[in-house]
Amino acid sequence: MLWRDQLIHFIDFEGSTVSGILEYGVVSLRGGEIVTAAGRSCRPVGRVRAEETAVHGLAPEALASCPPFSAEFETFARLRESGPLAAHFANAENTLLKATWPYPRAVPDFAREAGGGQVLDWGPWIDTGRIYPQVRADAGGLAGGVFGLAELVAAEGLQARLDGLAAEYCPVERRHFHAALYDALAGALLLLQVVGVPGWGDKSLRWLIEHSTLDAGKRERLRQGELF
Repeated sequence: MLWRDQLIHFIDFEGSTVSGILEYGVVSLRGGEIVTAAGRSCRPVGRVRAEETAVHGLAPEALASCPPFSAEFETFARLRESGPLAAHFANAENTLLKATWPYPRAVPDFAREAGGGQVLDWGPWIDTGRIYPQVRADAGGLAGGVFGLAELVAAEGLQARLDGLAAEYCPVERRHFHAALYDALAGALLLLQVVGVPGWGDKSLRWLIEHSTLDAGKRERLRQGELF
């Protein structure tokens, strides 16, 4: 199966290991298009620093009545069962997810070919933050080597499309970068953009997962069927 035909869930979190996840966004894509997009705010489990609120705009007093993120285990377990998770520089999302639940229940090992068995792991992740340096190198490079989410959206000419999707899916006050669903939509658009890059859109899911790390050792272990 080509990776573009697999259901993939692009996620973004706002929060920290101290405050817990304060907001999440999930965008599911398959067949070169967005299938669903959703998210919500979550009650803090620890201190939210003022400098963090200044970045993501989430004040603890406004979140006090929200259910905590820990109430969403079934949601995220089902997502991971149906497809791999993706993020832009996925280490942050992986760390926050594991800080809440170290493991999902048994889920498919998407790093292997069909019938590759099951694992107890949220990963391996599809990581656009690692994919784009390779994609842009293949396409002649990105000026300045900048691979932040907002910079990539602008460089790829996706801002207008992102804002259109945000108007459809995001609350008015959360239609900006560092809002979880907005960022998840941005990352999903970047991943969909890769479908049209020669040499990238016609590859297997395993191949894309292998190319979601720049570490040659990790990539080789994935080729040997090992999780990292």
